[in-house]
Amino acid sequence: MFDPTTIVWYAAICGALAALAPSLGTRNRRILVGAVVGIVAASLLPPVRAALGL
Repeated sequence: MFDPTTIVWYAAICGALAALAPSLGTRNRRILVGAVVGIVAASLLPPVRAALGL
């Protein structure tokens, strides 16, 4: 079964990144920024879930 919290979390993060991506410069820089955002998002999800009681 899919976890709706995880889906909504990553949808929000990816949506924000996509909104900013054209202004981030070269493809390599966008890949790097995307990787960093993914690591930060994955690191923040457990405390966010705990704070929301999920």
